[in-house]
Amino acid sequence: MLGEGQIQAANYVTTGTWSEGAIKEAQKFCEVQECTNNKGVGYSTVADPMTWNVKYEAAFFHFCQNETIQGLEFHTFPWEVVPEGQLVVCDMSSNFSSREVEWEKFDLVYVGAQKNIGPAGLTIVILKKELFNRVPRKDIVMTSNYTLFSKAANMFQNTPSCWAIYMAGLNI
Repeated sequence: MLGEGQIQAANYVTTGTWSEGAIKEAQKFCEVQECTNNKGVGYSTVADPMTWNVKYEAAFFHFCQNETIQGLEFHTFPWEVVPEGQLVVCDMSSNFSSREVEWEKFDLVYVGAQKNIGPAGLTIVILKKELFNRVPRKDIVMTSNYTLFSKAANMFQNTPSCWAIYMAGLNI
């Protein structure tokens, strides 16, 4: 989501262990704006979205839809807090394929398949097609360079886990 020559800041909603981990990784690549953090209440509730400290000029807005360790899940996300035109990134690892999704609201969704789709080690990424054309940062790891994969029609930059993909396909 962070391209070469683009804004290098992102909004993150901290609602539990998984979003804390996402923030820790993001800090290696960009300035992280923590919009809200509910650790003080044991990750049991979320502050009023109108009090969140959102950076309007950030590249994207990230949240974890369901924090399985602490048990907090967004049944309805407060979309009004996401600045207009800001990309939305979501970790749907624990509730992917368990309910209807308004896909037009998301720009990138990632899913750790081991939660409810397939074997550990498989990650599913759903990305809007127009994002493939972004020039990736030079320091991005190859497996996250979606532009590279979109231009490699009959080649793979790594060997896919065919059995894990097959098993996930049986469950979707």
